[in-house]
Amino acid sequence: MVEKMQDFTIEEKKILLRIARAAIEEKLTSGRLFQVDLNSLPPRLREPGASFVTLEIHGNLRGCIGSVEAYRPLAEDVRDNAIKAAFSDPRFPPLTLPELNEVEIEVSVLTKPEPLIYRDVEDLLDQIQPGVDGLILEYGYYRGLLLPQVWEQLPRKEEFMAHLSLKAGLPPDAYRHPGVTIKRFRVIAFKESEVFGE
Repeated sequence: MVEKMQDFTIEEKKILLRIARAAIEEKLTSGRLFQVDLNSLPPRLREPGASFVTLEIHGNLRGCIGSVEAYRPLAEDVRDNAIKAAFSDPRFPPLTLPELNEVEIEVSVLTKPEPLIYRDVEDLLDQIQPGVDGLILEYGYYRGLLLPQVWEQLPRKEEFMAHLSLKAGLPPDAYRHPGVTIKRFRVIAFKESEVFGE
């Protein structure tokens, strides 16, 4: 049973998105780490939280990095993942200053991942909810994660699971292997265009 997460207020969403953008801008312009004043933030943003920060330019992915486990204040987790998404995603070159004005930022806050208990592959696929579930595949040292937003590009369950296996660095049918662990999580995700009405 995946935990239910209370939605964030509009103000909390705005704060997290502003932190993400300010962190990227500070790193680009001065090379310094943007300092988050935790004492000035709403209590929920000071609590431990796990987040992913996704960057897009004109609808195309430009970077995405995140945390699976909550181990630091959510506001700092968003800040650090925004910087990593902009400058340390191995799939992309570091973000440039001209691109900063083009980038749209999305923050996803994750629930605690819960292992899926299933009898066989059919039972596994029955339990998965497209568009709702984010999934993590683990096998030994290998691990892959796909956010629920990825269902928009991969609406079929088998296709989603094949990409999840590949993301872990394994063959596309790895999710069918009995030694694999699948965990499920949910997210509350929000983009700048939605929150600020741009």
